[in-house]
Amino acid sequence: MKYALLCPGQGSQFIGMGKDLFSTSEFAKKCYHKASKILEFNLEDISFNGPNENLKKTQFTQPAIYVHSYISAIKLIKTKNISFSISAGHSLGEITALTIANVISFEDGLKLIKIRANSMAKAGEIQPGTMAAIIGANEDQINEICNQSGIVVPANINAPGQIVISGEINAIKSAIKTAKSIGIRRALPLNVSGAFHSPLMSSARDNLSEILNEINFNDANFPIVQNITAKPETSGIKLKKNLLSQLENPVKWSDTIECIYNLNIDHFIECGPGKILSGLNRRILKNSVNFNIGTIQEINEFES
Repeated sequence: MKYALLCPGQGSQFIGMGKDLFSTSEFAKKCYHKASKILEFNLEDISFNGPNENLKKTQFTQPAIYVHSYISAIKLIKTKNISFSISAGHSLGEITALTIANVISFEDGLKLIKIRANSMAKAGEIQPGTMAAIIGANEDQINEICNQSGIVVPANINAPGQIVISGEINAIKSAIKTAKSIGIRRALPLNVSGAFHSPLMSSARDNLSEILNEINFNDANFPIVQNITAKPETSGIKLKKNLLSQLENPVKWSDTIECIYNLNIDHFIECGPGKILSGLNRRILKNSVNFNIGTIQEINEFES
């Protein structure tokens, strides 16, 4: 059986995520302790106890999801002798996918996320922005919704009829009004600290580029379908270049899943917190087979 590994991004976090893995696994404990040392804050405390206001902050959310997702996937590999034919990660999740494919080390992934998350949070202060989910719009309607006097762009093309837009705060408010005026009932502002995957993230590029240049990127053990191209890639050089470009450009998630399916792979394993990507899969591919491995119970009950 061929499996695709899917790694989630921001929005999948919840208080208590990873706690059962930490409680039952020395490997998980070592990962959390190592992460806390590199990040210079107590990651397990924020992940397990919150408060939610802190866990929602980009600089805490990103490493919390990364560590939980990494531990879940590695535990599955070790306990069930599973191998992956291909992988993809949604935004932040792409770094998790790169780590599991041995493109970068766990430690380097943490260093990268530390700079990425802090730089994105800072970019949100320099150029304030926000995001909104638009449900049920077609391509022409999305173009009309994004046609505002300020910056509004598609940021996450998640599934047919499910798009997230990103941009300046007032422009996003106007975009939501436009959406409702043309009959889109579900146009929902998101509780985020910045306009991710938009030109408003430009101030984070230099810091991200600098840390990327310090990290060695190996060729991948298995292909990664990257957000910006929606095509499989194994070259460490290209993976690094595309990861930097991801910062200011849309996540082509629907195309990513279609790409994997067109390679005759329809079994997907989502690691880490939540079930967001599995839910999107059921919108993109009605016949897909989806597994979630965010808890020790889910890992132990997994049947290949």
